[in-house]
Amino acid sequence: MVESIQEATVIDASGVYYRELNRQIKELAAKGVSRIELKNVYGQRYIGTGLIQKIDIDIYGTPGNDLGMLMNGSKITVHGNAQDGCGNTMNEGTIIIDGHAGDVPLFSARGGHIFVRDDVGYRAGIHMKEYGEKKPVLVVGGTAQDFCGEYMAGGILILLGLNLKEGEKHVCNFVGTGIHGGVIYIRGEIDSFRFGKEVGVMLPDEKDLATLRKFVSEYAAYFQRDVDAIMKGKFIKLFPKFLRPYGALYAY
Repeated sequence: MVESIQEATVIDASGVYYRELNRQIKELAAKGVSRIELKNVYGQRYIGTGLIQKIDIDIYGTPGNDLGMLMNGSKITVHGNAQDGCGNTMNEGTIIIDGHAGDVPLFSARGGHIFVRDDVGYRAGIHMKEYGEKKPVLVVGGTAQDFCGEYMAGGILILLGLNLKEGEKHVCNFVGTGIHGGVIYIRGEIDSFRFGKEVGVMLPDEKDLATLRKFVSEYAAYFQRDVDAIMKGKFIKLFPKFLRPYGALYAY
């Protein structure tokens, strides 16, 4: 069922098969609708995939895998949790998740921003890259599971650790394994043995802190947090020590 309410087109997704739901979204976007509200979403996959129009989509419920895949400039806000593959191979746009996200958010993204209020699963930001002026950014309010930032070739990944208790450390293992581009910022404590051997570690400089404040401010605005309080925390910067960490394994 589709209806227009207060300048937003509302779709009740109860029992709607994911292909039909995505067909409706793309038809509305092609007609010039600027804002869609999806109610009662329950695991439908590929919402917003391949959208070329710039449209705002508010999702109430839990979208399925590959939310915003290959998206090109739209804005998706999830009022709840999201599953795996958010922003898969994303080109441009913004995804805001007011809860947790599953595994591999921003997998192989060339651009676009994702802001997650709480935690993410495994392999967050794996193989993020950059293209021209585009630079993907993943900001996680909590922490991540293992292989965070694996094979990163570009972009910015930020773990804020806001859900950790006092004295509690990040416990994700193999952080930055195979990284050869981009940067990871971590707020809070984490043991160095959890990093991939390709990772260099340093304190952020003034330029880094300016970058952090920019994206932390955006995160704080979305989720009603205090940006100054967040920025008072201790940050470290992880960067690639080598441009071709596995070059000797494949070429001699």
